[in-house]
Amino acid sequence: MIKTQMRQLFSSRLALGLIFSLPLAGFCLYVVFLQPRFLLSFSASLVFLLGIFVYQHFRLVWLRAEAELKRQDFQEKANLLEAQIERQWVALKSARKKLVDYFELKTIAEKLNQSFSLSDTSNVLSNEVSKLFGHKDLTVILYIFHSKTGELGISASHKGQMEVNIKAKKGDVYDQWVAKNLQPLLIEDTVRDFRFDAEKIKVEDDRTISSLMSVPMMIGGKAIGILRIDSPVENYFQTEHIRLLSTIGDLGAVAIENAQLYEKIEELSIRDSLTELYLRRHFLQRLTYEINREIRQKKELSFVLVDLDYFKKYNDQFGHMAGDIVLKTISMLLAEVFNIPGSLVCRYGGEEFAVFLPDCSKERAAQLSEEFRERVAEQAFYLKRQETRMTVSVGVASLPQDGILREQLIEKADRALYKAKQGGRNRVCVS
Repeated sequence: MIKTQMRQLFSSRLALGLIFSLPLAGFCLYVVFLQPRFLLSFSASLVFLLGIFVYQHFRLVWLRAEAELKRQDFQEKANLLEAQIERQWVALKSARKKLVDYFELKTIAEKLNQSFSLSDTSNVLSNEVSKLFGHKDLTVILYIFHSKTGELGISASHKGQMEVNIKAKKGDVYDQWVAKNLQPLLIEDTVRDFRFDAEKIKVEDDRTISSLMSVPMMIGGKAIGILRIDSPVENYFQTEHIRLLSTIGDLGAVAIENAQLYEKIEELSIRDSLTELYLRRHFLQRLTYEINREIRQKKELSFVLVDLDYFKKYNDQFGHMAGDIVLKTISMLLAEVFNIPGSLVCRYGGEEFAVFLPDCSKERAAQLSEEFRERVAEQAFYLKRQETRMTVSVGVASLPQDGILREQLIEKADRALYKAKQGGRNRVCVS
């Protein structure tokens, strides 16, 4: 069937070719034999047309080559424009990211400026960093160097928006590395990092730590603390993250130093510079609070007044420096003897001291007072190569037996103290 169709198609084309070829062949024979002049003219015309055709052909080739060069030039310009647009887009994204980071840093700085205590500052810093990096499994830890020992200690820690308990209270090997080198630390994979033993760290802390970054918090070459974030996910942190954390660490260092200075100033305002005991104003504020609390809970509270016997005479004989030594020694003995939970010792006046003892009966307060009196009487003071002694008189009052108001307690204790002095001093009297 197919072969038959093919034969028919070939026959039809052959016939069509013969139909057109025969007249053309006849025309050529006619021209060659009967019209030779026409043949010359026709040949000349063909040569002319051929010349025009060749010219147009080469011109077309040249135009095509020129067009290709222009196309390539336009393509190169388009590629350059595309690369420029890509760079500008990357720069725009980076600018947007920096703008977002700027506002985040501005928010953190404003919140830190509103925090005055060290605990508030630490919690704000830890919490804001946790929100900034925004992953529920990230753990943010803030360590602060102890001002005297120089050891690391956890000041705040958050996982997500919740506070979390960290076993390594003084930091692990990563924190110790940052503390030693005072350089930022970025670890993309704790297992593959050759500087640290990941298996040993797993034993120290049961948290999964696969990547982390940590920065020292510095002010003028002085290390304030360490700010650290770790994640259970590998390769979670990048270089841009640690740059941002370093900036936050600088802000946090200033805020922490300010908080520490504020607490020192506040401490100086409520503590006596010589004895380091609380001053009377702070003591009375705390006493009012404790009295109200004890009344609500229907418990006892004892109040003790202490006065140094013949202290003015001692000062006149040995000088004020000797008197200062006595006052400091007495304050240390007070802190040692009356060291029960919730108690507070203060320098009440020049040579007077006061103590309140929450949840303490009058009998127990009298026993402690007697122990303190004996300790003072046994204490030897060596001044100007001379051994001297000092005695104290003590008055004790208690709530609710002697009153339920602060003024009532103070008045009863003062009367008991006066009774002790009138009775010959170096004794304890109870109201």
